[in-house]
Amino acid sequence: MSMNKASRVPTAPTLPQGELVASYSTYLEAQRAVDHLADKQFAVQLVTIVGTDLRMVERVTGRLSYPRVALAGFASGAWFGLFVGLLLSLFSEEGSSTFVAAILIGGGFGLLFSVITYSLTGGKRDFTSSSQIVASQYAVLCAAEQAHKARNLLQEIGGVQSGWPARPATGVTPPSDPSAAYPAPGPQQPASGSPTVPPVTSPGVTPPSAP
Repeated sequence: MSMNKASRVPTAPTLPQGELVASYSTYLEAQRAVDHLADKQFAVQLVTIVGTDLRMVERVTGRLSYPRVALAGFASGAWFGLFVGLLLSLFSEEGSSTFVAAILIGGGFGLLFSVITYSLTGGKRDFTSSSQIVASQYAVLCAAEQAHKARNLLQEIGGVQSGWPARPATGVTPPSDPSAAYPAPGPQQPASGSPTVPPVTSPGVTPPSAP
């Protein structure tokens, strides 16, 4: 029962639970770590990969133009026409002619729709791109009762860490200079209730300085 509860994915956005057992700079390394645990017969349903410091990366793949837009629109329309042609060929005696006609009609509509859509943008986005969500660090978390075992298994491939989330150390940190812990002595003050007697000097005579 506990294993099923741990492996159940929450439907609402929920913060990850568990202890940090390893940390990697790429997702492939974190994936390799979980694969390694699975190869060692570890209960990987207790493991979670958490990406931190997320960034949205958009990589430009090319420049848009009317010929390129028209070709892409014709190709996408032809695929849809291919699907329709296959359905019509099942119920028509002239299967080949219906098949070809559906491809040409679908490609023509796709070309026309793509060119019209591109012309309405007004040249504001004349490029194609691919977007990804990338993290700068990938943490591998594990349930507390199996975290120590997971760290021992991941010693073979490295990246083992401890502590999630990082907590500040409790207590007072001793100063680096031991003398800073003790304040310098100040001038001695007379005891309360004792009168202060000023030194008596003769006119023209300078009192001797203290040794």
